[in-house]
Amino acid sequence: MGDRILVIDAGTTSTRAMLFGVDGACLGTEQRDLKQYYPRPGWVEHDAEEIWQSSLACARVMVEQAGGAEKIAAIGITNQRETIVFWSRRTGAALSRAIVWQDRRTADLCARLKGEGHEEALQAKTGLLLDPYFSATKIAWALENVPEIGEAGPDLCVGTVESWLIFRLTGGLHISDATNTSRTALMDIHAGGWDEGLLDLFGVDGGALPEIVDCAGRFGDTSLFGAPIPICGMAGDQQAAAIGQACLSPGETKATYGTGAFVLTHNGDEAPVSRHRLLTTVAWQLAGKRAYALEGSVFVAGSLIQWLRDSLGLIATAPESEELARSVADSGGVMLVPALSGLGAPHWAPEARAAISGLSFATGRAHIVRAALEAQAHQTRDLMIAFAGDGAAWQCLKVDGGMVANDWLAQDLADMLDLEVERPAFVETTALGAAMLAGVGVGMFGSLEEAATMRGAVERFEPKMAEETRATRLSGWGDAVKRLLAP
Repeated sequence: MGDRILVIDAGTTSTRAMLFGVDGACLGTEQRDLKQYYPRPGWVEHDAEEIWQSSLACARVMVEQAGGAEKIAAIGITNQRETIVFWSRRTGAALSRAIVWQDRRTADLCARLKGEGHEEALQAKTGLLLDPYFSATKIAWALENVPEIGEAGPDLCVGTVESWLIFRLTGGLHISDATNTSRTALMDIHAGGWDEGLLDLFGVDGGALPEIVDCAGRFGDTSLFGAPIPICGMAGDQQAAAIGQACLSPGETKATYGTGAFVLTHNGDEAPVSRHRLLTTVAWQLAGKRAYALEGSVFVAGSLIQWLRDSLGLIATAPESEELARSVADSGGVMLVPALSGLGAPHWAPEARAAISGLSFATGRAHIVRAALEAQAHQTRDLMIAFAGDGAAWQCLKVDGGMVANDWLAQDLADMLDLEVERPAFVETTALGAAMLAGVGVGMFGSLEEAATMRGAVERFEPKMAEETRATRLSGWGDAVKRLLAP
């Protein structure tokens, strides 16, 4: 058996393959950008075949770099959650574009179901809320509106992205891990299986759905790279990041700043109940036993910087945002509420739209860019208050994701949260978590605690901001959000 772990990280804006050593060292990375499709306002789609072909191409580069498939002990997979793929069981071909987690086309359906009183029962079973974010209403919409899907009958397979990739890698294995299935709004996270009442509510045939499995184990082999390689680890990206950050004990908290921003606080083997519109989710499932976490989801984080760059032309590169933020003393009173695809937790306002306020003739692009970065700390502060209200106060925040390579942003988080922020030297902890799971699944490690040695060194940021400055910013942010949500 080889001593390398290959990870496929199928994200929202790119697909990557990464090669890890047993010590956690990243030995190579290959990446392909993923095209975003916006056919209508609020709609977001991906080409499922592009996800597959990009994943395969990136993985092949890493297998070659490793010296061949024989050098690789196991494959781990992590993925954008809630995005849903529809394909033919017989041919393996996608039947439509994938509907992405950011997509808001089912807002009216969610409002109707909420008005009919279904949300409380759904939350009790799934830990989720009625929002277009989750997969169930996307599936219901596609069954009703896409003939190739609605008429597929027993040939139809439906799954999240890791399920789609495993089907293609193995030539027909239809499985999904418990972290991803817990985000569909079709799984009873307490019982561990698909819920018949929810399947009926959304009109979904359970025969089209994958078998729910653990996050680590020997699930199947792929022979597409020469010698067979076992697939041994799977988790949705945010749960994988929490594992990669070694959030393995109750109370430990991580925040990932990628396309969106997602905070998870580990809660052990008891599923927490939120009274502040946070989500209960499966942190992992091993040997049939589930661990749980409380989660807050912010829909727009790194995608806001991408928007400033690609759509508005305010910056040429993402790293330029740090330079511009440092070039001014403050945002000049500018507040940017980044509801480009609605507001997530704790507001859950799918119809909300972004707003920039406080502009004057004195405003320059540096102020707007700084306001965009400041919005990340403001949104995270809102989540911190909600978590504390649910009895999950943060003692330290472990951060990761591409955005927090920005030292200014990491310090601003510490300042606005008035809390120590811990950043690992290797910030791509989503892929690292998938590698840890694969290492456990293939037997390199006896437990996640043993695998946590892969995490490596960390850097800490301590709060330095004056309380008066913090209070002024928070007051301005609160006013901006209230205006946005006002009827």
